[in-house]
Amino acid sequence: MEIDGLISALVIGVVVGVLGRLVVPGRQRIGILLTILVGIGAALIGSAIAAAFGVADTGGADWIEWLIQIGLAALGVAALDGIRARR
Repeated sequence: MEIDGLISALVIGVVVGVLGRLVVPGRQRIGILLTILVGIGAALIGSAIAAAFGVADTGGADWIEWLIQIGLAALGVAALDGIRARR
């Protein structure tokens, strides 16, 4: 991944984190910083998964890649919320 791809993944990660948080129902007990970090991780991992399945570079918008990233972010937000709730 080149530097411009890494920077765009970071920016997209912020958006993906917020969208992932919106997908999870109820109130989450994690801060915005953790949400952004989960989104960045989900964007990077989701891009790798999409590339592995050959759906990362399609004509037009990469909807499948976005769905994978948002799904991973939602899972990450829900998992962190569950961990924080137990404390």
